[in-house]
Amino acid sequence: MNVVLTIVLAVQMLSALGMIGLILVQHGKGADMGAAFGSGGSGSLFGASGSANFLSRTTGVLAALFFACTLMLAYFGNAQPRTSSSVLEGAALTAPAAAPALPPASGAAQIPGTTAPAPAANAAVAAPPAAAASGAAQIPTK
Repeated sequence: MNVVLTIVLAVQMLSALGMIGLILVQHGKGADMGAAFGSGGSGSLFGASGSANFLSRTTGVLAALFFACTLMLAYFGNAQPRTSSSVLEGAALTAPAAAPALPPASGAAQIPGTTAPAPAANAAVAAPPAAAASGAAQIPTK
């Protein structure tokens, strides 16, 4: 399979280089006007109008070959099995250990842009809240 991909890629690159060369050699539409008045363009290798037909047809054939090679490379590129070595796939396996839970912030610490006073160094951590009430006790009263 690698040999076929290499051959198709080589044909595609050669056709691309051939197209670039042929397009640069061709003259524009306005150049025919100068040949009509004898500017020397009529004494070319292919004659006055022979080069336009030959070069444009050859460019078309090379463009079709380039397009076919591009489609084949796209097909072969998607047909191969994917063996990804993504960093993100390995990150799920080596997740860092969870940090110890901190008590929820209360009061001024919840307001953005303000700082709450630091708790005393020797103060004990607040006890966790009691279990939530169930039933009618959860309905707020006025």
